[in-house]
Amino acid sequence: MTGTAAVNEGFHMTELGLVPCDWEVVKLGDVAYFETGRRMKGGALENGEILSLGGEHIANAGSIDLSKPKFISKDFYDGLGKGKLQNDDVIICKDGARTGKVAYIKFIHGQYMAVNEHVFIVRSKNDRVLCNQFIYYFLFSALGQSQVREAYHGLIGGITNSNISNFKILLPSIPEQKKIAYVLSAVQEAKEKTEVVIRATRELKKSLMKHLFTYGPVSIAEAENVPLKETEIGMVPEGWELVRLGEVVTFSSKPRDLNLSAHDKVPFVPMEYIPDERTDINRYQMKKPGEIGSGTFFFKGDLLVAKITPSFENGKQCIANNLPSDFAYATTEVWPLHETNRADLLYLFYYLKRKEVRANIAGKMEGSTGRQRVPRRVLQSLYVPLPPLPIQKQITHIPSLVDGKIEPEENKKQALEALFKTLLTRFMTGKIRVSSLEVPV
Repeated sequence: MTGTAAVNEGFHMTELGLVPCDWEVVKLGDVAYFETGRRMKGGALENGEILSLGGEHIANAGSIDLSKPKFISKDFYDGLGKGKLQNDDVIICKDGARTGKVAYIKFIHGQYMAVNEHVFIVRSKNDRVLCNQFIYYFLFSALGQSQVREAYHGLIGGITNSNISNFKILLPSIPEQKKIAYVLSAVQEAKEKTEVVIRATRELKKSLMKHLFTYGPVSIAEAENVPLKETEIGMVPEGWELVRLGEVVTFSSKPRDLNLSAHDKVPFVPMEYIPDERTDINRYQMKKPGEIGSGTFFFKGDLLVAKITPSFENGKQCIANNLPSDFAYATTEVWPLHETNRADLLYLFYYLKRKEVRANIAGKMEGSTGRQRVPRRVLQSLYVPLPPLPIQKQITHIPSLVDGKIEPEENKKQALEALFKTLLTRFMTGKIRVSSLEVPV
């Protein structure tokens, strides 16, 4: 038996490619039906009891984002007819920039929910033939999304009832559909729980940062005994200085006696490699000196701060420790801050991460819309509360410990995301079978 024959054994060729012989390919409209809602006259309400979902409420991860909820009246809901949501519904955005975004409504938030005219509800016609949660994962998969892209005809037009009815869906047996959905949802739930831990830990870090830069490394109970003084940036401990950033750091530049041609390759850090959450960089490119047409010179250990919008507002900055040489180059859209004997760069890293500090700097950016940058003089003139160096290091130790808790959770989240993508592709094409898997379905 040839290798190809071995791979193809038990599979047959369909318009969706090789699939298991016991799977069918059917039109989605033959096994499911579709509803859409209506917009209430005068538009949605800012407050109310009955949620109305539009495309903007379908998040990229396939979940529902209710951070900016919209509502409809009870009278309108009662007279709506189609468009009322139920538990176990699948919804898909049918037009606009979010066309194809799909979510699964496991439980209704509150007593009532509906969709507006920009969203389809997709429901199985017969739950002994098709499982709703399986529809969600199929539409979420590459096979489903490729059909969305083929049908999509512009921001206004989007996809129609006829389009989605003609989508082709792979149909395993109901037990296998439910097992596929169970495993995929278990991975998604694990990722969501990890995200909750990350969010909670980051909120803790924000509270700690506010406390540390106001009172120093003391307990909450001790904070009320710390003598404070009023400064241009608010209250700080009496023993601290208030300095301009330019007084305690220098901006790195290439030494005149550095001969780049003597180096075979030099590390280069593009903007996409500069993190918005990590403290240090873990990626760089190795380029020949002649390949670096333009770039910002910096020394190993410098603090790199993005200067262009939206990278600056997004918090892109890092301390460049993990490099194979004593110097490197980065995108021209960063400022390289070099340590002096007055300020610890990690202390400055955390201070510049504070939301209110960034907002203050962002308000002084210059340039045309979409290409605004932080001028050097703005960073140089930034007021910084500066305790003695030992206190600076004590302060940085605390958020560093918190970061040490966040990083493994971030790694876990990324691993779960990669696992989900792999399983989704292989499950939906039958490359991995779950028929013999013992799961509660």
